[in-house]
Amino acid sequence: MPTTPAVRTGAAQGRHTAHPAAGPIVNGMTPTEMAARDLEVDSAIPQQAGRGPVRTSGPAPVLDVVVPVHNEERDLEPCVRRLHAHLRAHFPYRFRITVADNASTDGTWAVAESLAGALPGVRAVRLEQKGRGRALHTTWLGSDAEVLAYMDVDLSTDLNALSPLVAPLISGHSDVAIGSRLARGARVVRGPKRELISRAYNLLLRGTLAVRFSDAQCGFKAIRADVARAVLPHVADTGWFFDTELLVLAQRAGLRIHEVPVDWVDDPDSRVDIVRTALADLRGIARLGRGLATGSLPVARLRAQLGRGAIATDPPGVPRGLLRQVVRFAAVGVVSTLAYLVLFLLLRGQVGPQAANLVALLATAVGNTAANRRLTFGVRGSSGVARHQFQGLVVFALGLGLTSGALALLHGLTAPSRLTEVSVLVAANLLATVLRFLLLRGWVFRRPTEPVLEGTL
Repeated sequence: MPTTPAVRTGAAQGRHTAHPAAGPIVNGMTPTEMAARDLEVDSAIPQQAGRGPVRTSGPAPVLDVVVPVHNEERDLEPCVRRLHAHLRAHFPYRFRITVADNASTDGTWAVAESLAGALPGVRAVRLEQKGRGRALHTTWLGSDAEVLAYMDVDLSTDLNALSPLVAPLISGHSDVAIGSRLARGARVVRGPKRELISRAYNLLLRGTLAVRFSDAQCGFKAIRADVARAVLPHVADTGWFFDTELLVLAQRAGLRIHEVPVDWVDDPDSRVDIVRTALADLRGIARLGRGLATGSLPVARLRAQLGRGAIATDPPGVPRGLLRQVVRFAAVGVVSTLAYLVLFLLLRGQVGPQAANLVALLATAVGNTAANRRLTFGVRGSSGVARHQFQGLVVFALGLGLTSGALALLHGLTAPSRLTEVSVLVAANLLATVLRFLLLRGWVFRRPTEPVLEGTL
């Protein structure tokens, strides 16, 4: 049975905006103070189709950075002290550093307790079972901070990426943030073996789970606490696959994942067992894939609960739905044009160019009107079908006149080759397509409450 983790907390940690910050002073403010001011201004602006800024006032920390460790008595103290100094200098809100000792057998816990007693805003949590995923699951769900992060104890990632990592979560722009060693702009120093394994793993994720994020396993991530409380109960892995499972669920739930290209230097003393980790990851991929395929994971419910709502797709001044209709009409038009060309080429040798043009246009016009009626303009049911087809034939007659006139003019001026003839017909058809869209939208399928577009008729 799971045991309650032991907790050792340091002295209360106050706001650090008064501490000196690195960087120039602009208009009497340091960069961290300017960021604080901008966030306070942004918090007053209504958010569209997303979450608002997190609460930055009050006794609870805004950011809780978890450092999961197992037998790291040598590296733990310099890591935490360096991270603590960086946050004091560069982070303008209350923060906490949580050392999550998962079943260390050396002096790691004693070092963690010492740091919690010496540094304000540092606490130590002891778990009796191993597993980075278990440590993050426990400490994140037990935290009262608004934004939750973690980083590896070796600090392979440059800490200058921490503010860009958490800023989109604080502002409400994003839900999850990850450091990426594979994103454009990242600078990475590591051996070819680890580089190959990392790229192969992320390529495997793209092929099996259709992920869109670039780097699943970089030990530098953050998540909003409100999002974590909803998603973490569905993350089953307690080891290294925890990161991947969390990100896949977040993506499938419609959450926005922010990526930060990082400067990253490989730790030559890394204790990660690559073979064992790779096998565990493969098992995790198979398990997660089954869960998504069978519906045992509540992706739809998470998407309904957390997914960002739709935003307006029509720019100001553009009639509602126009962009969507143009895209769908174009798709139908491409298929219709290809069908028209095939029919014309098949019939031309049998009945001549004018008759072939007539038959090809008539055959495709009926199908084009039916497809646009349903797919482009969203008209369903049998009501008005005959009228729509009749009006579609009127539009067809205009297209026929345009293309037939182009053919007649071409043959009156010269004896064209087959390629020239087809090229002229394609150009005339494109012009007829534009005319067809305007007439279908403004006349044939116009809703009763929708005014006729100026210049449509």
